[in-house]
Amino acid sequence: MFRLAAGWRRLRGAGQQRLALTAILLLAALLLARLSWFTYFTNEAERSLYDFRSFFNAELVEQDQRVALVVYTDQTLIALQKRSPLDRGMLARALRNIDGMGAKAIGIDILFDQPQAEDEDLITTLRAMRTPVSVGYTTTEANALDIIHEQQAYLDGFLARLEGSNARAASVKVSDSAGVVRTWPELDDSIPPLIGRSMLAAAADPAERAFRDYEGALRYRMPALLDRPVFPSFDIDIFANDELLAMPEVRAQFANQIAGRYVLIGGDIIGIDRVLTPFSTFDDDTSASGVTDPRPPGIEVHAATIAQMLDGVKMPKPSGAVLWVYAALVVLSAALTALLEMRSLRFIPLMLGQLALFIGLPFFLQAQGVDTYGFPAIGPILGWVLAFSAVVAAARAATATERQFARGALGKYLPREMAQQIIDNPELLALHGEKKEIFVVFSDLEGFTKMSHAIAPEMVAKLLNRYLEMLSQVVLDHGGVIDKFVGDAVVAFWGAPIAKPDDGMRAAKAGYAIWQAGEAFRAEVAAMDETLPKIGKTRVGLHWGEAVVGNFGGDTRIQYTALGDSMNTAARLESANKALQTSVMASREFAERSGLDWWRAMGRVVLSGRSQPVDLMEPAPDFPEADRAALAQAVAMLAQDQAEALERLAEIAARYPQDTGLAALLERSRDIDASGAHVLTSK
Repeated sequence: MFRLAAGWRRLRGAGQQRLALTAILLLAALLLARLSWFTYFTNEAERSLYDFRSFFNAELVEQDQRVALVVYTDQTLIALQKRSPLDRGMLARALRNIDGMGAKAIGIDILFDQPQAEDEDLITTLRAMRTPVSVGYTTTEANALDIIHEQQAYLDGFLARLEGSNARAASVKVSDSAGVVRTWPELDDSIPPLIGRSMLAAAADPAERAFRDYEGALRYRMPALLDRPVFPSFDIDIFANDELLAMPEVRAQFANQIAGRYVLIGGDIIGIDRVLTPFSTFDDDTSASGVTDPRPPGIEVHAATIAQMLDGVKMPKPSGAVLWVYAALVVLSAALTALLEMRSLRFIPLMLGQLALFIGLPFFLQAQGVDTYGFPAIGPILGWVLAFSAVVAAARAATATERQFARGALGKYLPREMAQQIIDNPELLALHGEKKEIFVVFSDLEGFTKMSHAIAPEMVAKLLNRYLEMLSQVVLDHGGVIDKFVGDAVVAFWGAPIAKPDDGMRAAKAGYAIWQAGEAFRAEVAAMDETLPKIGKTRVGLHWGEAVVGNFGGDTRIQYTALGDSMNTAARLESANKALQTSVMASREFAERSGLDWWRAMGRVVLSGRSQPVDLMEPAPDFPEADRAALAQAVAMLAQDQAEALERLAEIAARYPQDTGLAALLERSRDIDASGAHVLTSK
């Protein structure tokens, strides 16, 4: 059950300073969720994730026959024995041959920014072109890294000589944001239209109108077949070979590759005019000519803009207001999740589901054709974590004092770990009782009541508090629950309210440690004041059985305790130690469930006031294993062959003349009933 109201009440109790800090952190979470594309520690991650989305959602296409690339390649330059600038005589010859092949428009992605011997031939060719030609252009303001003032002057003069022809200037600027071309370039009135726009406008293609103001994401596509790039590419050498194209069948063949297409002319050369795209990290061979380079030539970027316009894929972009609302919802979901009170099995899927949504939503939108460049993906996750942590911290601070008090109160009776579990799950201490199988430890200090009459009350209180403190710490250290103090007696149990697999072992070790603590207390009191009466030894009884465990009393005053025969049996085992001449005694039921092998059999007795016999087991960690086994056999033999059993017991006891417990066992084994049990008649 989601207890949102309870979480809200806790948060309101956090105090004004804590709430103010929480509000500041929530505001920071909102800003982080919205502005992660603009913060230095998240922007690179956002861009990388965008690149992956683009690549993951990229459309696989057959070769696009609407655009043709005519390129200078490294082989072209080797044959010309000239690398830069690109040979303009070859370009002029290619243009003359392409002009009559029926292209819709031609775009030249080359800057004529320095003189070359073939310039006059090229200018004459361009002025005579019947096919519209868009000639590459830029300015020092738009592209300061690639062109200087002198180059700008020559480029302007070159294009001025084309006025009145079918050749016009067109921008070759690309949007190089953080080193990667992801979007269309920003509109700039100081330079001509982008070369792709210019080519479609020159061909009177209506597809260009919708993109005149477009600055959104640039759509890239992937080839369906690796050996067939998205756009067909031809070496410029072919179109510049007049002799080859003089052959009618050859000319007709290549004219078919040009007719009705938009033709882009430029370079596909290693290290020159190559750009990074969102695919570059994932694709090692993106060039049209198959050159191995993660950066495709710039001419392919312009081809992608033409194809995007022809397909009418003007990707919608979420507005800033929408992104602010989304960021607010992220922070709100984090705050509400933090206020929910639920078990981890329910909470973890809810938390993971929200985080998966923040990652998955941009992928989903990208797949639906939405422009997600600028749509936060990392920011919402970090903002959610910050907002969630802020609210959780405030809620915890609000209840810290209360929980500390409760933990301190419960910690006087329960182990710290168990106390914490009960604080986290108050229903464990509901006002009711339930039947549980528990391990009970009952201890008592011999002669303390008599001694208390011989000393001052203040000293009695001091000694009693010290004694109970020592024994209580033993119980808590071993994970037990302190049921009650009855004078100097301590009653504790294991197995409720929270049972653990090793409860039996913990209880057994605690019982033995209680006796050791009692001995330490005796030595401490003797060293404190020699005039004080001698302290008796601590005796301990251990039993396992069923009991009704829970809170009893009423709504205003309750006590968590255990009721049942198992408690009485443990008390009688403690009392029986006096007659048995032992200090710690357990029932077989307890010993067998303890998981320890230190027990030695001490016969069968009928406890005072009981009718059923109890098999006794005494913890004796230093008792030899061989004698432990021999003792168990002798005790088991008592009911069948008492004489033989007594003889064996006598042999074992003789080896340990100082062991009062074995001596007492031998003595009472002489007086047993048909079941092999000795009846104890005194407490």
